[in-house]
Amino acid sequence: MGKLDFVKMHGAGNDYIYFDCFRQEVEDPEGLAIRLSDRHKGIGGDGVILICPSEVADGRMRMFNADGSEGKMCGNGIRCVAKYLYDAGYARKDVLRIETLSGVKTCTVHAENGEAKRITVDMGRAELRPEKIPVALPGEQIVGQRVAVAGSEYTVTCVSMGNPHCVVFGGDPDGLDLPAIGPKFENDPLFPDRVNTEFVQVIDGHTLKMRVWERGSGETMACGTGTCATVAAAVLNGICAAGEDVTVRLRGGELTVNYMPERILMTGEAVRVFEGWVEA
Repeated sequence: MGKLDFVKMHGAGNDYIYFDCFRQEVEDPEGLAIRLSDRHKGIGGDGVILICPSEVADGRMRMFNADGSEGKMCGNGIRCVAKYLYDAGYARKDVLRIETLSGVKTCTVHAENGEAKRITVDMGRAELRPEKIPVALPGEQIVGQRVAVAGSEYTVTCVSMGNPHCVVFGGDPDGLDLPAIGPKFENDPLFPDRVNTEFVQVIDGHTLKMRVWERGSGETMACGTGTCATVAAAVLNGICAAGEDVTVRLRGGELTVNYMPERILMTGEAVRVFEGWVEA
């Protein structure tokens, strides 16, 4: 067996195990994600992310959930990829371009003492067409719509940020039995590709509180695309205003999101936790 070097990083508590594929080849990332994400018998994380060379950008991100499934986009993960590319010297510049399965994303580095600390990501446009999310409901948009899902009635807003999201506004999400309700949303027939679900409390017009259940990973401390989907849903429902910063409080920290119809900007920390190696 060979050895693989890794770096553990997190953004707002959303932690992944990162492999530098500029310097090493990683086979079977799906299997690695399942084995290494286990918090008792592995390294522990929400999944595995490969940092790869790109022919069209400064680097390429491949993201694998804890169940081994590959995701198209990861908002907290891409910030950490940008930090790694910057700190390691692969792309020592203020604005980086990173290739993902959801397209090339632009990341602006906010550095302190030569180290990337916070990253602003241009997450692109929010996709609202049901067939593109996908969600099996008629209409041009699913905004504040009452539906039967997960065995009960909920008012939902559906958005894709490269992966599908279902946003539910209500009371304090800390009181939810998320391990019970999350899988029901994730696997409901309304969502052909499964779904990430955000349960959101409105604090005021510039502050939201959120818990998230991610398809393939379960509850995570934060979700970048889910945070963007939440603010998009808040604007579409008249809770927040477009073009203004909104702070989203998550279990692992805070993210700042600015929603505009043409793009969504997300800003948050990117933190290196430790380095190590594993047998492949």
